[in-house]
Amino acid sequence: MRYEAVIFDLGGTLIHSVAWSDFEKAAREVASVISAPSEDFVRLWFEEGERLGTGDFQTYQDYIRHISGKLGLTVEDNQIDLAAGIQYDNSRQMVLAIRKGAIELLTYLKSRNYKTGLISDCFTDIPAIWDDTPFATLIDVAVFSCSVGMNKADTGIFQLAADELGVSPDRCLYIADGMRNELANASKFGMNAIQIYVPGEIDDSPIREEWTGPVISSFSEIYILLE
Repeated sequence: MRYEAVIFDLGGTLIHSVAWSDFEKAAREVASVISAPSEDFVRLWFEEGERLGTGDFQTYQDYIRHISGKLGLTVEDNQIDLAAGIQYDNSRQMVLAIRKGAIELLTYLKSRNYKTGLISDCFTDIPAIWDDTPFATLIDVAVFSCSVGMNKADTGIFQLAADELGVSPDRCLYIADGMRNELANASKFGMNAIQIYVPGEIDDSPIREEWTGPVISSFSEIYILLE
């Protein structure tokens, strides 16, 4: 086999993309619940949002308190719990939006003795519900940025996944929609990176990378690559 392992991104890859405007809408809902000035709250929410994915905060409550404090707000615990619930609910719904063909592809890979991996830039809510998803039994190694203290802007996270899978980078196929230069960084590390670009899903996210390498539009094309 040309590849020994296939490693996937989560958001926008195994599950459907979420438009940046939807993330902004959710942040505004949080601001409304805690009676924070919407524009200032949303700006800070995204300015410091990368810290959610590198493990600086353990709960959304902690992060909401942090942002509220920077705005000089005093917020009641029940308001913070209610606001955090919005984010947790969004995450659960997002993970259930499984891309067509994802489970079938993972099942195929396992049946053909490929090693399977996941690298996800995410907050602690994702690993907390991971075992309840249909992906958990089909992914050999799942690397969550919040658990390892680095995101996909750091090539070290790709090395960690390859090491845990016990596969050299050049024998790994990495599939992602393309955020924080993940495709470029996976390629730089020596993996074979491919973008999944589904028309209508790619939006104007400020962390979307400009990728000029191989692109697919559905998981059905992966079977051909593995022949």
